Amino acid sequence: MNVTTGNRSIWRVAHGREIDLTERGALMAIINVTPDSFSDGGLHDTTDRAISHALACVEAGADILDIGGESTRPGAAQVTPAEELARVVPVIEALVARTGALISIDTYRASTARAAIAAGAHIINDVHGLQREPEIASVAADTLAGLCIMHTGRGREKLADVIDDQVFFLRHSLEIARFAGVQPNAITLDPGFGFSKETVEDNVDLMVRFEELHQFGLPLLVGTSRKRFLGTLSGRDAAERDVATAATTVALRLKGAAVFRVHNVAINRDALVVADAMLAAQRRLAEGMKP
Repeated sequence: MNVTTGNRSIWRVAHGREIDLTERGALMAIINVTPDSFSDGGLHDTTDRAISHALACVEAGADILDIGGESTRPGAAQVTPAEELARVVPVIEALVARTGALISIDTYRASTARAAIAAGAHIINDVHGLQREPEIASVAADTLAGLCIMHTGRGREKLADVIDDQVFFLRHSLEIARFAGVQPNAITLDPGFGFSKETVEDNVDLMVRFEELHQFGLPLLVGTSRKRFLGTLSGRDAAERDVATAATTVALRLKGAAVFRVHNVAINRDALVVADAMLAAQRRLAEGMKP
């Protein structure tokens, strides 16, 4: 856990904000301002549609709105930096004016991250774990932004063991962050479910061994929402995988995940309420058993 005061776990983000992850899991809503994302491409690809969807997610219980202007699905077309900015900045500016929810920018580009934080975003969410444009870590340090560092196996040779590869990759990412001056209380780690975890077994094994990732001593963010391995397990198309997603939310919350990046906020909110109640009871029972 990312402990700053006593047993509290606080994630510090930009513009003087923070989020307390001590006793309650947080929900990060996926807001894809893209025409080609794997599950909801084209549904929110205009500024007005994206804003409306984001506000509905806040109403449903989202703590964080993750705004993305380029699809990360395999084979997706790359957009130019100018196009990415044109998609995300107007949405961020509008949401900052209309909601108190935290805003995250889903990008690997340092220039986009800097513009997004200037527009009012609080968190940088980099699916390349700082290893595509390492200068993005300096943007996080300079702006005091929260930073989500995701593991990926794309474009490199992976280690055979699922946790060994997580440790190998994320240690390098954390060294980039440290060298840039990012403070530990600004960082969360994401094991990157579905990102070059090619088989169902790879993803399920990562869930089973998830507690081993606490060795980093940082809050863990997970993004299993509607991923292909859930489709393989359930036999359902992407838009019909929210129940399976909610099952992973409960399972991973009980194993210590702190933030959940999801498409369907409402169903995962209900799942998280149950998991949080179980954890609260577990703490209460543990306290009662102390001599």
